[in-house]
Amino acid sequence: MIEMQDAVADYLHFLRVERQLSTNTLTSYERDLQVYIKDLSKVQQLTSLNDVERIHILSHLQLLKTKGNSSRSLARHISSIRSFHQFLLREKVSNSDPTVHLEMPQMDRTLPKILSIEEVEELIAAPNLGKPQGLRDRALLEILYATGMRISECISLNLEDLHLTMGFVRCFGKGGKERIIPLGRTALAACNEYLTEGRPKLIKPTHRTDVIFVNQRGKGLTRQGVWKLMKEHAMKAGIQNEITPHTLRHSFATHLIENGADLRAVQEMLGHADISTTQIYTHVSKTRLKDVYKQFHPRA
Repeated sequence: MIEMQDAVADYLHFLRVERQLSTNTLTSYERDLQVYIKDLSKVQQLTSLNDVERIHILSHLQLLKTKGNSSRSLARHISSIRSFHQFLLREKVSNSDPTVHLEMPQMDRTLPKILSIEEVEELIAAPNLGKPQGLRDRALLEILYATGMRISECISLNLEDLHLTMGFVRCFGKGGKERIIPLGRTALAACNEYLTEGRPKLIKPTHRTDVIFVNQRGKGLTRQGVWKLMKEHAMKAGIQNEITPHTLRHSFATHLIENGADLRAVQEMLGHADISTTQIYTHVSKTRLKDVYKQFHPRA
Protein backbone atom coordinates (compact mmCIF):
# COMPACT_ATOMS: atom_id res chain seq x y z
CA MET A 1 0.00 0.00 0.00
CA ILE A 2 1.46 3.32 -1.06
CA GLU A 3 1.85 5.97 1.65
CA MET A 4 -0.04 9.25 1.25
CA GLN A 5 3.15 11.33 1.14
CA ASP A 6 4.64 8.99 -1.48
CA ALA A 7 1.48 9.30 -3.58
CA VAL A 8 1.71 13.10 -3.47
CA ALA A 9 5.41 12.95 -4.42
CA ASP A 10 4.61 10.67 -7.39
CA TYR A 11 1.85 12.99 -8.54
CA LEU A 12 4.05 16.09 -8.32
CA HIS A 13 6.74 14.25 -10.28
CA PHE A 14 4.13 13.48 -12.95
CA LEU A 15 3.10 17.15 -13.14
CA ARG A 16 6.73 18.27 -13.33
CA VAL A 17 7.94 15.77 -15.94
CA GLU A 18 4.90 14.84 -18.01
CA ARG A 19 2.86 18.03 -17.90
CA GLN A 20 5.85 20.37 -17.47
CA LEU A 21 3.99 22.74 -15.16
CA SER A 22 5.72 25.85 -13.86
CA THR A 23 7.40 25.99 -10.46
CA ASN A 24 4.71 28.35 -9.12
CA THR A 25 1.89 25.99 -10.22
CA LEU A 26 3.66 22.98 -8.72
CA THR A 27 4.12 24.84 -5.44
CA SER A 28 0.40 25.63 -5.41
CA TYR A 29 -0.55 21.97 -5.99
CA GLU A 30 1.87 20.79 -3.33
CA ARG A 31 0.58 23.29 -0.76
CA ASP A 32 -3.06 22.28 -1.35
CA LEU A 33 -2.35 18.54 -1.24
CA GLN A 34 -0.20 18.72 1.89
CA VAL A 35 -3.06 20.46 3.72
CA TYR A 36 -5.46 17.83 2.33
CA ILE A 37 -3.55 14.69 3.34
CA LYS A 38 -2.72 16.17 6.74
CA ASP A 39 -6.45 16.57 7.36
CA LEU A 40 -7.19 13.05 6.09
CA SER A 41 -4.54 11.38 8.25
CA LYS A 42 -4.42 13.53 11.39
CA VAL A 43 -8.01 14.76 11.74
CA GLN A 44 -10.10 12.16 9.92
CA GLN A 45 -7.80 9.27 10.90
CA LEU A 46 -7.59 7.68 7.43
CA THR A 47 -4.63 5.43 6.70
CA SER A 48 -5.11 4.81 2.97
CA LEU A 49 -6.08 7.01 0.01
CA ASN A 50 -8.17 4.09 -1.21
CA ASP A 51 -10.47 4.65 1.79
CA VAL A 52 -11.24 8.28 0.88
CA GLU A 53 -14.92 8.90 0.13
CA ARG A 54 -16.87 11.96 -0.93
CA ILE A 55 -17.90 12.67 2.67
CA HIS A 56 -14.24 12.96 3.71
CA ILE A 57 -13.54 15.54 1.01
CA LEU A 58 -16.67 17.51 1.91
CA SER A 59 -15.56 17.50 5.55
CA HIS A 60 -12.14 18.81 4.50
CA LEU A 61 -13.68 21.60 2.42
CA GLN A 62 -15.98 22.55 5.30
CA LEU A 63 -12.93 22.82 7.54
CA LEU A 64 -11.25 25.15 5.04
CA LYS A 65 -14.41 27.23 4.82
CA THR A 66 -14.61 27.66 8.60
CA LYS A 67 -10.99 28.88 8.50
CA GLY A 68 -12.05 31.70 6.19
CA ASN A 69 -10.98 30.39 2.78
CA SER A 70 -12.72 32.20 -0.07
CA SER A 71 -14.83 30.45 -2.70
CA ARG A 72 -12.01 30.98 -5.19
CA SER A 73 -9.54 29.33 -2.83
CA LEU A 74 -11.94 26.41 -2.26
CA ALA A 75 -12.35 25.98 -6.01
CA ARG A 76 -8.57 25.77 -6.40
CA HIS A 77 -8.41 23.17 -3.62
CA ILE A 78 -11.12 21.11 -5.31
CA SER A 79 -9.28 21.28 -8.62
CA SER A 80 -6.05 20.10 -6.96
CA ILE A 81 -7.81 17.28 -5.10
CA ARG A 82 -9.79 16.17 -8.15
CA SER A 83 -6.78 15.94 -10.47
CA PHE A 84 -4.86 14.11 -7.71
CA HIS A 85 -7.54 11.44 -7.32
CA GLN A 86 -7.88 11.07 -11.10
CA PHE A 87 -4.13 10.38 -11.19
CA LEU A 88 -4.46 7.81 -8.38
CA LEU A 89 -7.24 6.03 -10.29
CA ARG A 90 -5.22 5.95 -13.52
CA GLU A 91 -2.19 4.59 -11.67
CA LYS A 92 -4.41 1.98 -9.93
CA VAL A 93 -3.44 3.31 -6.51
CA SER A 94 -7.17 3.75 -5.81
CA ASN A 95 -10.15 1.73 -6.99
CA SER A 96 -12.47 4.70 -7.43
CA ASP A 97 -12.53 8.48 -7.74
CA PRO A 98 -14.39 10.11 -4.80
CA THR A 99 -14.46 13.51 -6.55
CA VAL A 100 -16.75 12.38 -9.42
CA HIS A 101 -19.87 14.19 -8.17
CA LEU A 102 -18.07 16.99 -6.35
CA GLU A 103 -19.42 20.42 -7.29
CA MET A 104 -17.45 23.63 -7.56
CA PRO A 105 -18.53 26.45 -5.20
CA GLN A 106 -20.39 29.41 -6.66
CA MET A 107 -17.74 32.07 -7.12
CA ASP A 108 -18.12 35.81 -6.91
CA ARG A 109 -16.30 36.95 -9.99
CA THR A 110 -14.45 40.11 -9.10
CA LEU A 111 -13.48 42.43 -11.91
CA PRO A 112 -9.73 42.97 -12.27
CA LYS A 113 -8.31 46.32 -11.24
CA ILE A 114 -6.77 48.25 -14.10
CA LEU A 115 -4.98 51.54 -14.76
CA SER A 116 -6.20 54.21 -17.14
CA ILE A 117 -4.12 54.90 -20.24
CA GLU A 118 -2.89 58.12 -18.62
CA GLU A 119 -1.83 56.26 -15.47
CA VAL A 120 0.04 53.67 -17.54
CA GLU A 121 1.92 56.45 -19.33
CA GLU A 122 2.80 58.09 -15.99
CA LEU A 123 3.99 54.75 -14.59
CA ILE A 124 6.22 54.05 -17.59
CA ALA A 125 7.63 57.59 -17.44
CA ALA A 126 8.52 57.30 -13.74
CA PRO A 127 11.92 55.46 -13.92
CA ASN A 128 15.08 57.58 -13.85
CA LEU A 129 16.64 57.10 -17.31
CA GLY A 130 19.96 58.46 -16.08
CA LYS A 131 20.64 55.11 -14.39
CA PRO A 132 20.93 51.63 -15.94
CA GLN A 133 18.26 50.40 -13.51
CA GLY A 134 15.94 53.11 -14.82
CA LEU A 135 16.51 52.03 -18.42
CA ARG A 136 15.80 48.45 -17.34
CA ASP A 137 12.63 49.38 -15.47
CA ARG A 138 11.24 51.41 -18.36
CA ALA A 139 11.92 48.56 -20.82
CA LEU A 140 10.35 46.08 -18.41
CA LEU A 141 7.20 48.18 -17.93
CA GLU A 142 6.95 48.82 -21.67
CA ILE A 143 7.12 45.08 -22.41
CA LEU A 144 4.59 44.15 -19.71
CA TYR A 145 2.08 46.67 -21.05
CA ALA A 146 2.86 46.06 -24.73
CA THR A 147 2.42 42.28 -24.49
CA GLY A 148 0.22 41.50 -21.49
CA MET A 149 2.74 38.90 -20.35
CA ARG A 150 2.66 37.48 -16.86
CA ILE A 151 5.56 38.71 -14.73
CA SER A 152 6.91 35.15 -14.45
CA GLU A 153 6.98 34.94 -18.26
CA CYS A 154 8.68 38.31 -18.61
CA ILE A 155 11.51 37.63 -16.16
CA SER A 156 12.16 34.29 -17.92
CA LEU A 157 12.86 36.00 -21.25
CA ASN A 158 16.30 35.38 -22.74
CA LEU A 159 18.12 37.50 -25.32
CA GLU A 160 17.21 35.03 -28.09
CA ASP A 161 13.50 35.54 -27.34
CA LEU A 162 13.53 39.24 -28.20
CA HIS A 163 13.52 40.04 -31.93
CA LEU A 164 13.88 43.81 -32.24
CA THR A 165 14.33 43.92 -36.02
CA MET A 166 11.22 41.78 -36.59
CA GLY A 167 9.26 43.56 -33.86
CA PHE A 168 8.11 40.64 -31.71
CA VAL A 169 8.91 38.71 -28.56
CA ARG A 170 8.61 34.98 -27.91
CA CYS A 171 7.54 33.75 -24.50
CA PHE A 172 6.62 30.46 -22.89
CA GLY A 173 3.46 30.33 -20.80
CA LYS A 174 1.80 27.70 -18.65
CA GLY A 175 2.72 24.16 -19.63
CA GLY A 176 5.62 25.48 -21.70
CA LYS A 177 3.22 26.68 -24.42
CA GLU A 178 5.00 29.05 -26.81
CA ARG A 179 3.41 32.21 -28.14
CA ILE A 180 4.62 35.10 -30.30
CA ILE A 181 3.51 38.63 -29.36
CA PRO A 182 4.13 41.79 -31.41
CA LEU A 183 5.87 44.82 -29.87
CA GLY A 184 5.06 48.46 -30.52
CA ARG A 185 7.58 51.17 -31.47
CA THR A 186 7.98 52.62 -27.97
CA ALA A 187 8.55 49.19 -26.41
CA LEU A 188 11.10 48.32 -29.10
CA ALA A 189 12.93 51.63 -28.58
CA ALA A 190 13.00 51.19 -24.79
CA CYS A 191 14.30 47.63 -25.09
CA ASN A 192 16.97 48.64 -27.58
CA GLU A 193 18.20 51.46 -25.31
CA TYR A 194 18.29 49.16 -22.28
CA LEU A 195 20.17 46.39 -24.12
CA THR A 196 22.78 48.76 -25.54
CA GLU A 197 23.25 51.23 -22.66
CA GLY A 198 21.74 49.78 -19.49
CA ARG A 199 22.16 46.01 -19.36
CA PRO A 200 25.94 45.97 -20.11
CA LYS A 201 26.50 48.07 -16.97
CA LEU A 202 24.48 45.66 -14.81
CA ILE A 203 26.07 42.45 -16.08
CA LYS A 204 29.09 41.31 -14.07
CA PRO A 205 32.14 39.81 -15.85
CA THR A 206 32.03 36.88 -13.42
CA HIS A 207 28.34 36.18 -13.95
CA ARG A 208 27.33 36.03 -17.60
CA THR A 209 23.66 35.29 -18.30
CA ASP A 210 21.29 35.38 -21.26
CA VAL A 211 18.38 36.56 -19.10
CA ILE A 212 17.22 39.95 -20.39
CA PHE A 213 16.18 41.64 -17.15
CA VAL A 214 18.86 41.53 -14.46
CA ASN A 215 19.31 43.15 -11.06
CA GLN A 216 22.27 45.16 -9.72
CA ARG A 217 24.19 41.96 -9.05
CA GLY A 218 23.82 40.84 -12.65
CA LYS A 219 21.35 38.07 -11.82
CA GLY A 220 17.83 37.66 -13.16
CA LEU A 221 15.04 39.68 -11.56
CA THR A 222 12.56 37.84 -9.34
CA ARG A 223 8.77 38.23 -9.28
CA GLN A 224 9.03 39.91 -5.89
CA GLY A 225 11.69 42.29 -7.24
CA VAL A 226 9.49 43.33 -10.17
CA TRP A 227 6.47 43.82 -7.94
CA LYS A 228 8.53 46.00 -5.58
CA LEU A 229 9.88 48.23 -8.35
CA MET A 230 6.39 48.57 -9.87
CA LYS A 231 4.99 49.79 -6.55
CA GLU A 232 7.88 52.23 -6.13
CA HIS A 233 7.34 53.72 -9.59
CA ALA A 234 3.57 53.86 -9.04
CA MET A 235 4.12 55.85 -5.85
CA LYS A 236 6.53 58.17 -7.67
CA ALA A 237 3.95 58.67 -10.45
CA GLY A 238 1.27 59.52 -7.89
CA ILE A 239 -0.95 56.58 -8.84
CA GLN A 240 -3.55 55.96 -6.14
CA ASN A 241 -4.85 52.64 -7.50
CA GLU A 242 -3.39 49.51 -5.95
CA ILE A 243 -0.69 47.92 -8.11
CA THR A 244 -0.55 44.12 -8.34
CA PRO A 245 1.70 41.84 -10.43
CA HIS A 246 -1.12 41.49 -12.96
CA THR A 247 -2.14 45.17 -13.16
CA LEU A 248 -0.44 45.89 -16.49
CA ARG A 249 -1.66 42.56 -17.91
CA HIS A 250 -5.25 43.45 -17.02
CA SER A 251 -4.80 46.99 -18.37
CA PHE A 252 -3.30 45.66 -21.63
CA ALA A 253 -6.31 43.40 -22.28
CA THR A 254 -8.94 45.95 -21.28
CA HIS A 255 -7.46 48.77 -23.35
CA LEU A 256 -7.25 46.51 -26.42
CA ILE A 257 -10.89 45.46 -26.12
CA GLU A 258 -12.03 49.03 -25.46
CA ASN A 259 -10.39 50.04 -28.72
CA GLY A 260 -12.10 47.29 -30.71
CA ALA A 261 -9.62 44.41 -30.64
CA ASP A 262 -10.91 40.94 -31.50
CA LEU A 263 -11.47 38.81 -28.40
CA ARG A 264 -9.79 35.77 -29.98
CA ALA A 265 -6.67 37.81 -30.74
CA VAL A 266 -6.53 39.06 -27.14
CA GLN A 267 -6.96 35.47 -25.91
CA GLU A 268 -4.04 34.37 -28.07
CA MET A 269 -1.76 37.15 -26.83
CA LEU A 270 -2.65 36.52 -23.18
CA GLY A 271 -2.13 32.77 -23.56
CA HIS A 272 -5.55 31.84 -22.16
CA ALA A 273 -6.56 28.24 -22.84
CA ASP A 274 -10.28 29.10 -22.57
CA ILE A 275 -11.87 32.20 -24.09
CA SER A 276 -14.24 32.44 -21.11
CA THR A 277 -11.23 33.61 -19.07
CA THR A 278 -10.63 36.42 -21.56
CA GLN A 279 -14.31 37.44 -21.60
CA ILE A 280 -14.04 39.01 -18.14
CA TYR A 281 -12.30 41.96 -19.82
CA THR A 282 -15.43 42.67 -21.86
CA HIS A 283 -17.28 43.09 -18.55
CA VAL A 284 -14.59 45.49 -17.33
CA SER A 285 -14.98 47.48 -20.52
CA LYS A 286 -18.78 47.69 -20.11
CA THR A 287 -18.40 48.79 -16.50
CA ARG A 288 -16.04 51.57 -17.54
CA LEU A 289 -18.46 52.66 -20.25
CA LYS A 290 -21.21 52.97 -17.64
CA ASP A 291 -18.95 55.09 -15.44
CA VAL A 292 -18.14 57.41 -18.35
CA TYR A 293 -21.84 57.67 -19.23
CA LYS A 294 -22.84 58.54 -15.67
CA GLN A 295 -20.04 61.10 -15.41
CA PHE A 296 -20.59 62.96 -18.68
CA HIS A 297 -24.16 62.45 -19.90
CA PRO A 298 -26.38 65.41 -18.84
CA ARG A 299 -29.37 63.17 -18.10
CA ALA A 300 -27.50 60.24 -16.56
